[in-house]
Amino acid sequence: MKLLRCILYPLALLYGFIVAIRNFLFDRGFLKTHTISMPSIGVGNLSSGGTGKSIVIDYLIVLLKKKYSISVLSRGYKRETSGVIVGTVNSSAAMIGDEPLQFLKKHPSITVVVAEKRILGLNKIKEIKPLNTIVLLDDIMQHRYVKPSLLIITTTFNKPYFSDYLLPTGNLRESPLGAKRANVILVTKCPDAISSQDIESFKKKCVLSGDQHLFFTKINYSSYIFNDVSSLLLSDLTSSVLLITGISDPSPMVKFLNKKGVEHIHLAYPDHHTFTTSDVQKIYKQKGERGVLLTTEKDMTRLKPLMKGSYLYYLPIEMVFLHSSEKLVFEKLILNEANNIV
Repeated sequence: MKLLRCILYPLALLYGFIVAIRNFLFDRGFLKTHTISMPSIGVGNLSSGGTGKSIVIDYLIVLLKKKYSISVLSRGYKRETSGVIVGTVNSSAAMIGDEPLQFLKKHPSITVVVAEKRILGLNKIKEIKPLNTIVLLDDIMQHRYVKPSLLIITTTFNKPYFSDYLLPTGNLRESPLGAKRANVILVTKCPDAISSQDIESFKKKCVLSGDQHLFFTKINYSSYIFNDVSSLLLSDLTSSVLLITGISDPSPMVKFLNKKGVEHIHLAYPDHHTFTTSDVQKIYKQKGERGVLLTTEKDMTRLKPLMKGSYLYYLPIEMVFLHSSEKLVFEKLILNEANNIV
């Protein structure tokens, strides 16, 4: 790995130089940033994926939707369409992307818009939501042509941005200095127990400015698995299941199933994988006599249209704060932003 990094280091330097010039042009106003007029919360990261952005968006939707009108704006990564599209009940992952579809299916009352150019997506939201709405922008960190009123970045506890390298030697899409643009840094996928020394060490390495907030969170999985017609308690499963994932880092899910004593075989595909007929044939072959196929909520949006029968289930996931005091501070920040609606 060290040898490979040495070989790719010149490319990382070139990439870093280009990104630094681009950020300089935005910082100095040579490239224009549009400040969003509506209350808006952006969620992004410095790395190329796998830090739990979609879980944060879902948390924000749940927190806000009972009181406020919510619009989610996303690029719609790996969709087979282009331009600005408003999600509907008839949308598919191919039309709007798997994560936007997941948000829409789980929260039918919200508006979901996908657009490569976020400014065009914002214009569409203003057109279809003339009344005040809160805009949640997914994967917005490097899309600097628009600026949300509150910016959250996510980074995992085990692979924090300050210990990573620029592409292609590492996973960073820009320098760790980019974290200075964030109002909130959410540390995700933390272990259940972290010592106070570890927390203080992490804070020091983040080098927070006076107005930045740092929070520590973990992943919680449900004890039940679900599909459209039924739910099953994991502890009631009597036979091995076939686990199918197309996410960046399935290891927390695998560890959870192992901890629960759920016997399984794992078919792992790349993040946002577009499942094909060939994949489905392989899945059926591996399924054999197993009564349950298990996947993630995101992968369910891509797999369900291809699978027949009611044996495909997903395992729900949620973000939980390590300390209740941090949860209160975080939610107060979010609600204060939401209350800026006029």
